[in-house]
Amino acid sequence: MARQPQAAFPAHIVVARIQAPHYRSSRTEGYGSGRYSVVTTRDVETKADFELLSQLPMVAGLAPISRLLLPPKLDAIKDLRTAAARARADILLVYSLDTTFNVGTQKYAPLNVISLGFLQNQEATVTTTASAVFFDVRTEFVYGFAETTARESESVNLWNSAATVDELRVRAEQKGFHQLINELEKNWDSILKRYATIITPAPDAPGIVPDEKL
Repeated sequence: MARQPQAAFPAHIVVARIQAPHYRSSRTEGYGSGRYSVVTTRDVETKADFELLSQLPMVAGLAPISRLLLPPKLDAIKDLRTAAARARADILLVYSLDTTFNVGTQKYAPLNVISLGFLQNQEATVTTTASAVFFDVRTEFVYGFAETTARESESVNLWNSAATVDELRVRAEQKGFHQLINELEKNWDSILKRYATIITPAPDAPGIVPDEKL
């Protein structure tokens, strides 16, 4: 409750995508062990989405988190904050994509195409919930958060290969992430109105405030 905002504006932002431990898709996989993993390569995200964020007012720079700055074990947001501080960032933007596959009332794993092949004349739905949080790198203060949900549907009869199933996942996650970017734009405007005029620039690189002082 005692955490306070200390970011300097214009702010340097580091972006990190986190997923479940041992996350893997057909295009990428998560890095690190522990309570979560970090996806350091782009999967469904587009260059245009990140350019939109980098062009927001009072954003001095925006960059993805580097795997070279991450510890091998990831257990808390502080691990990401430490990496962001080393990159001289003021704000850490963390986001995640949670995707489910459903046929009627049944839920399936992404590549369970053998089971799906026996479900004729039904519609399959892939649902992605994209969520994100703006953290203060120094104190872990939460400036704001956003969440969106996107869906893609298709006849099960067309799910005849792993590639077809994964393409539906990609479409749903791309839609969800793009909608999330639009929500983050609105969120950023609110952050600036509330915090940008009352926070003084920090003298040097960000540092992590010890937890015992929060």
